Amino acid sequence: MKQETTQTWVLSSSPHAHSGDSVQKIMLSVILALVPAMIASVVFFGLNAALLIICCVASCVLAEAVSRRAMRRDPGITDLSAVVTGILLALNLPPGLPCWMAVIGSLFAILVAKQVYGGLGYNMFNPALAGRAMLMLSFPIAMTTWLAPSVGSLCADAVTTATPLGKFKLAGGAPDYSILNLLIGNRPGCIGETSAIALLIGGAFLLWRRCITWHTPVAFVGTVAIFSGLIYKIDPAHNLTPLYHVLSGGLLLGALFMATDMVTTPVTRSGRLVFGIGCGVLTMVFRKWGGMPEGVSFAILIMNGLTPLISKVMRPRPFGRRAGKA
Repeated sequence: MKQETTQTWVLSSSPHAHSGDSVQKIMLSVILALVPAMIASVVFFGLNAALLIICCVASCVLAEAVSRRAMRRDPGITDLSAVVTGILLALNLPPGLPCWMAVIGSLFAILVAKQVYGGLGYNMFNPALAGRAMLMLSFPIAMTTWLAPSVGSLCADAVTTATPLGKFKLAGGAPDYSILNLLIGNRPGCIGETSAIALLIGGAFLLWRRCITWHTPVAFVGTVAIFSGLIYKIDPAHNLTPLYHVLSGGLLLGALFMATDMVTTPVTRSGRLVFGIGCGVLTMVFRKWGGMPEGVSFAILIMNGLTPLISKVMRPRPFGRRAGKA
């Protein structure tokens, strides 16, 4: 006699398909993608860059562990998000910045910009950029003092100079840094923004790992290229070429690693395009008519604040429902 078998059905809530990724894996991918930029920063700025990275990462991890313990939450440091915040903040700092200032920026990034909102996934603004903005407002001279890179030396040259964008904005005239120098990173600037090649390698890795999508970076960089191309065509004597704008400053670092933050940016593809376009327009407005030669950080932070509105406006219409119907 054939024995009947009983089937067991498991009832569970969505999602039913899983990619196998976790926060820790995604953050590890971001860290690996930032390795070329970190190597380039040490090559061009020596121990200055290495010390800033170490100080920022250690401060961010310690601040996250202590704050979460004080708030009786799980430690949280194993997800590596604090490490990513520390690296990104360090890469957005000038090579000659004192370590104690970097520590203050790190504490602000974790305690105020992240943990006050509830921790990872709840923060409204990118923590690393919030820390940089605080340092920019608190220590403007130190944050705008640039050291000349020195390949093969333990430290960057003590001679202060201006970034390519800063020199053009203050003095005008033809830019004095070649496209090759902008590509490899042999120019003054924040320690992680100078080498376009290193940043593009890291961005390509994140796209390959599907940690980010192309929408925001392409919209961001494309808007800057189009905007700068238009004003260059109108007045080439007083404006930089689109290629120079794209390769100078922190555009690639911001577009590939901070404007793509999955917590503080829209989740829909159309929303990411709008976010990137907004970042590009604001960046060019700040660069052209602002008091500072750079505007990537503040452009992204402003658009972070507009993310809820963008997500609401660009929310896809459910299938079968008419537009305007509840």
